[in-house]
Amino acid sequence: MSSSPAIEQDAPDLVCQLDNVQGMVDALTCVRWKRHQDALVELSEHGIVLIVEESGCLQAKVYLQQELFTKYEYGAHGRPRFGISLGLLVDCLNTFSSPGHSNTIEIKYPGPDMELLLKSVDTLNACIYSEIRTRIPETVTWDYNFEQAGSAPLTFTVKSAALKEAIDDLEWPGSSVQISLKMSPPCVTFRGEGHGDLQIDFMYYANTDLLLAFHCDTEVSYGYKYKFLKATTANIPGNVVRENRGSKLTIGRGGMLKVQHLVSVAKALAPQVESAGYQPPSRIAYIEFFVKPEEPAE
Repeated sequence: MSSSPAIEQDAPDLVCQLDNVQGMVDALTCVRWKRHQDALVELSEHGIVLIVEESGCLQAKVYLQQELFTKYEYGAHGRPRFGISLGLLVDCLNTFSSPGHSNTIEIKYPGPDMELLLKSVDTLNACIYSEIRTRIPETVTWDYNFEQAGSAPLTFTVKSAALKEAIDDLEWPGSSVQISLKMSPPCVTFRGEGHGDLQIDFMYYANTDLLLAFHCDTEVSYGYKYKFLKATTANIPGNVVRENRGSKLTIGRGGMLKVQHLVSVAKALAPQVESAGYQPPSRIAYIEFFVKPEEPAE
């Protein structure tokens, strides 16, 4: 990896290469909760951040850090931003990915007309090339401004598959879900109300295989619109759920909910390499959702 000190004036802001396209597709798919969805992309010397939001109540960020890329040459002044169709980006990336093979792509910005350029770099007989039109970015309509609720974070970590299953089970049309943290006994409760009601309890000491961590020094309870809460888990790819890493949830000041997932962007190893006991440093994309609580009824 390199960051070139001397950059020509007409050099692109960013040229980077990634050796696992499917990992990037998985990370971006996590925040793709509807068919037509605009995203804001911000570039920096530290990596790429993609931001999507909905109705001023839900915001998601995908962090693709510099360390995930096999090559990362950054030459911009400041932090360039551009708007892009998330669905189009994911669909284009999918054309570079083939089952059982970790393709390498080069990503360049900007092109001659401010496009995002994608190109395959490890195919012997053909070169796949894509140009994606970008837009002048719209301003992010709200700043999540996440602050912890007290002297210590109110947080718990639950297996991703268990979290997704619980939220799926709580679905009622137009409903909301109440999330409560209790100190004694230490417990997280999800309660959905609609035509009926359903309550799911994660008891910390009884379910340590599901509820992996729990910290609460004050009891809280907040309601969240179901469709926004569902968006935090609905589009996690099946292979990511099967890895079943922990998802971390934190309730901040005013009830702001932060949901964090980890998605592997590491190149798949051949079985004989894995059996040799060597594992490369973990390469993880970080996914964050921010969900505003419902306003309490007057």
